Amino acid sequence: MVFFMDVPEEQLRRERAKARELRKSQWWKNRIGQGICHYCGAQLPPKELTLDHVVPLVRGGKSTKGNCVPACKDCNSKKQSLLPIEWEEFLSRQNRPE
Repeated sequence: MVFFMDVPEEQLRRERAKARELRKSQWWKNRIGQGICHYCGAQLPPKELTLDHVVPLVRGGKSTKGNCVPACKDCNSKKQSLLPIEWEEFLSRQNRPE
């Protein structure tokens, strides 16, 4: 079952603006300072981590501290707009032996 919301463009703009502000905060600098991708656990330089919304904005997520995590570019690109349960399913399919 796939769940999509019709999120108004204005709401997306507001949440993206909040995310830009959050990236400037000391809280975010501390998060990326640890250098760990939330999804794969890779240790990376802070400059190589991106802000990812666990529940994507286009799926109704918000730009809050509880919904934003550091992610490596590879994980962020693969996850795209997947919800956490969909991401887990994606990973389980990727790790299945053929």
